[in-house]
Amino acid sequence: MNITQKINAFVQLGDTIRGFSTDQKAALGQMIKSKNEWFTPENLELALNGLQQYLNKNNLEQWVARYPALNQEKNSRKVGVVMAGNIPAVGFHDLLSVVISGHTLYAKLSSQDSVLMKELIRLLLEIAPALKEQIVLTEQLKGVEAIIATGSDNSSRYFEAYFGHLPHIIRKNRSSVAVLSGNESEEDLTLLSNDIFQYFGLGCRNVSKLFVPKGYKFDPFFEAIFPWGEALLAHSKYCNNYEYHRALFLMKKMNMLDNNFLLVAEYESMVSPVGVMFFEYYESEAEIQQKLQENADKIQAVVAKNKAFDKQVAFGQAQTPQLWEYADGVDTMAFLTKL
Repeated sequence: MNITQKINAFVQLGDTIRGFSTDQKAALGQMIKSKNEWFTPENLELALNGLQQYLNKNNLEQWVARYPALNQEKNSRKVGVVMAGNIPAVGFHDLLSVVISGHTLYAKLSSQDSVLMKELIRLLLEIAPALKEQIVLTEQLKGVEAIIATGSDNSSRYFEAYFGHLPHIIRKNRSSVAVLSGNESEEDLTLLSNDIFQYFGLGCRNVSKLFVPKGYKFDPFFEAIFPWGEALLAHSKYCNNYEYHRALFLMKKMNMLDNNFLLVAEYESMVSPVGVMFFEYYESEAEIQQKLQENADKIQAVVAKNKAFDKQVAFGQAQTPQLWEYADGVDTMAFLTKL
């Protein structure tokens, strides 16, 4: 299949997803949640909406047009992909990239996200059976000629040890931050609450750290996030995380703010646990710029209102990256076209 045919196949997949009935989504959601309790029907809906944005013909054509090398003849390589499973279909972008690039995908699915990924692949192959030669599901990545692996800082060391001799992209832990000025509107903070709580905060694009000006009052922030409380506390895994860390912080006598479903604590780390939001005070934009630069390898996105920072996105947009906005800032398609 040529690139145009592949794009059309993925567009058809997007149309198929868009056409899911309520009953189809409910059945799929039940299967997914039975394997992973974090993957609620609401999170499945978010993921499917994101895929529809990806699989838009205009977006796909704009993305592919950035890489003239895709139109050149080249040898197909066996590209192993170790997929994450922290949010639904998080590995789909890598699948899309490898298939569009003309290489053969050897995918090791996460056990946490195998149900949805297998269903998406099944639907794609129904639309374009010729792609069966390009998509291989495997548990052991033997004989691959390049690797794309996503995991934790610990697993990245394993990936480096086993695959470091191959051309590779190895992704580590990342999270996102928000920079507040204190002048945000109620709408801004409501949108920020989506960046924090969608997918229960498990994604690398979820905000897990706030930078706030000296003397910042958190009352408007707590008012804006209040509507999330009922759903979060109804989820046992989220609730257990929140209660565990509240007990831990109390034992350590840590200073914290608590609205009964989110702990807000002053702490330097860029990554906070589920149910917790870390924050730091700042006195100037220059101070923030330096802090973000020092932690650039840990930050996926910066949510803020004024366009002053690298990796910046608007409030409410952290979980809606474009096809050309790559994880860890590493251009996956450029890597693939050079193999």
